[in-house]
Amino acid sequence: MTPRILIIAGSDSGGGAGIQADIKTVTMLGGHAMTAITAITAQNTLGVQAVMPVPAEMVIAQIDSVSSDIGVDAVKIGMIGSAETATAVAERLEAMPGVPVVFDPVMVATSGDVLADAVTIAAFTRLMRIATVTTPNLPELAALGGEAAARAKGTALLVKGGHGEGDEIVDQLILADGSEVRWADSRIPTRHNHGTGCTLASAVATELGRGMSLANAVARARLFVRLALHEAPGLGGGHGPMGHQAVRLDTDLGGPMLNQITLPLTDYEASAAFYRLLGLRQIVESAPRYARFESAGGGTLSIETADEIAGKPVLFLECGDLDERVARLREAGIAVSAPVMEDWGWREARLTDPAGNAICLYQAGEQRRFPPWRLS
Repeated sequence: MTPRILIIAGSDSGGGAGIQADIKTVTMLGGHAMTAITAITAQNTLGVQAVMPVPAEMVIAQIDSVSSDIGVDAVKIGMIGSAETATAVAERLEAMPGVPVVFDPVMVATSGDVLADAVTIAAFTRLMRIATVTTPNLPELAALGGEAAARAKGTALLVKGGHGEGDEIVDQLILADGSEVRWADSRIPTRHNHGTGCTLASAVATELGRGMSLANAVARARLFVRLALHEAPGLGGGHGPMGHQAVRLDTDLGGPMLNQITLPLTDYEASAAFYRLLGLRQIVESAPRYARFESAGGGTLSIETADEIAGKPVLFLECGDLDERVARLREAGIAVSAPVMEDWGWREARLTDPAGNAICLYQAGEQRRFPPWRLS
């Protein structure tokens, strides 16, 4: 299915955050993005120069227009514009029971410019009560009164740790029943991080619209954000946009993703030079045993000594549901190994097709294209 995602947020003329980041995220994740624009901003990587709120009645007209015809599978709320709009949007969404709502309580842009006044922030309470999950960063959580106060207003809370100290970022999902899921990853060193919150919330909404559980939706969304950070094109003199457009083959859109193959080598230097000459970019070097290359479209190709892979090519299919897929194959009578975490950070399960060709079902996330040992 193509999840229909309604985005209620402000426009970012620089294309790094807001509606623009939301549309790119939903599109790259295989959804259909619809919009109700709440404000028009003049901004770039250096800051916000002007803001013009859209009247609340026009915001509601946009919501009614798309929902009455196309339909809505999930909603993402970002910059809301005004207290009047917050109240009107909450009233309209209360009439759409069963539709997941992801609320990103945007208050301050990455540049530090204020995007919501105290009256608007006070009106967030009603939106938080109808939200499936609210996604504040640490400063936004403090402005909402802290974790206990925020939890009392909504069903689930995703606390983003990007504003914390240290080289590790910890994100915490607190579910309605009080249980928690935590993710910890190394901080990606870049100033081109404009729109991370918008992107994360839109990705969560897209996966919820597809029918995924909240915890799995957050996990998939975090991976998308991290890959987009790695792919940032380096635009502008300040906090530049991320590289949504380059995240193509790292997200499971409902089935295995063919994005990696390994071929046998007999002469490392000759093979490595050959694939570089073809135009592939070498991203891993472990001479004389192994090398990995990246294509322009994001697919990867590896070469490995023949004795390591029994002299045969290995086809790699990345699966977001690796354990469940292995279980289904076994139920169908197909011999497949149990998933194992390898030293290089990939979880892998091995099998062969009826002709004896080697296949690897795996999960790698960032490690496929951006391992710690990636060549600069």
